[in-house]
Amino acid sequence: METEIVSAVSEDPRGADDPRWAVIVEAAGRLFLAPGPGRVGMDDLARELGMSKKTIYRHFPDKHSLMTVVLDRQFAVIERAVAAAAAETVDQPFGEQVRQFLIAACGGLDQIGAAQLATGRGDAVLRRHVEQRIDAVVYQRLDELFRDGHERGLLSAPPELLGEITRGAVERLLNSQLPRRLDCTAADLLRATVDTVLHGAIRPGTD
Repeated sequence: METEIVSAVSEDPRGADDPRWAVIVEAAGRLFLAPGPGRVGMDDLARELGMSKKTIYRHFPDKHSLMTVVLDRQFAVIERAVAAAAAETVDQPFGEQVRQFLIAACGGLDQIGAAQLATGRGDAVLRRHVEQRIDAVVYQRLDELFRDGHERGLLSAPPELLGEITRGAVERLLNSQLPRRLDCTAADLLRATVDTVLHGAIRPGTD
């Protein structure tokens, strides 16, 4: 499976000429995507940066537009990670291709707290944006990978079923306290989950 980078990062063209643009985006990423139940606002960002909100609003008209840039930049990082995983495992067994793809994807989603954004943090528009980006960057490519394995005769289970099971595991683990209780990352537990699922789904002698 060839993984193509398709993200279009929402950036103000002035960002290349104004170093404050990048500084604002970097600080917003650290604050707005940090784990924790509390909401972080533009006042917090202004204090972190040591600048007025008026200065921030010269670059971004509102928090929504700033968050869109932050999220798209982070999803571009995830896309590069899953593309690299696909390229590095192209000649490896199918099970390893799936494992490495999902570990790369889950590690990136866990880092930016995408699942938490999608299920409650942020406003409704941003939640939909996150859901759409997760679907395009991760799940559509996961479905393609499972279809490819099925067409090659490597899977005994329908690719649609495997996609639903793995999707549910990803979302559950990213929102669960289990990784913290077990002192593991969500990506570590996802690896064990994928191994368990694929052990019964991959036909003997094909992996």
